[in-house]
Amino acid sequence: MLRIDPSLAIPLTEIDLNAIRAQGAGGQNVNKVSSAVHLRFDIHASSLPEDCKSRLLALSDSRITDDGVVVIKAQRHRTREKNRLDALERLRELVLQCRVQQKPRKATRPSLNAKRRRMEQKARRGAIKKNRSHIDY
Repeated sequence: MLRIDPSLAIPLTEIDLNAIRAQGAGGQNVNKVSSAVHLRFDIHASSLPEDCKSRLLALSDSRITDDGVVVIKAQRHRTREKNRLDALERLRELVLQCRVQQKPRKATRPSLNAKRRRMEQKARRGAIKKNRSHIDY
């Protein structure tokens, strides 16, 4: 079980983890050992609550495909186990981000005093710029 918070956990059977070869420098070892981890998590088929699923799907995150599958590639560490834990932690943070419901923003208007201060500031800046102009002798 991947524990998201005290009231939510994802069974590891819903998470597909595959070991792949890491990219980048590493010498001969990088060509032999599959130390990177490729995590796939299908949002639609998961046991997450519906509100959490909809918020996850609404995210504009490059790790979420059009089919609703979260794809995370972990290759920061040299060992497969550390990369596996890193991928699971990144999935946990992504789901945790969707658990927090954002308060809807209330539209507000600037006060009359704020509008007046803004216009006075614009007039002052305009006067400073006007004084920079060419002076005839």
